[in-house]
Amino acid sequence: MKIKPLHDRVILKRVAEDEKTKGGIIIPDSAKEAPAEGKVIAVGAGKREDGKLVPLDVKAGDRVLFSKYAGTEVKIEGEEHLIMREEDILGIIEK
Repeated sequence: MKIKPLHDRVILKRVAEDEKTKGGIIIPDSAKEAPAEGKVIAVGAGKREDGKLVPLDVKAGDRVLFSKYAGTEVKIEGEEHLIMREEDILGIIEK
């Protein structure tokens, strides 16, 4: 199944956090918070401002940081994804 987000929306897949701390302590699943980092899977065409289409700054494949409670969780082919507006993305992680 393919989904193309509309307008200024983005589909993300959360990036898993480490299971251990730097000190070697294993973090149980019940104590983990949902990561606020993800990989962009698909992007919409852009946002309309004054009748002109403004393209998004993010593209598929980018790793991004986003607001903790941003987006709507959806299941696509059995995997959890998030759909959110580009304005909820805080920044692109560069390598």
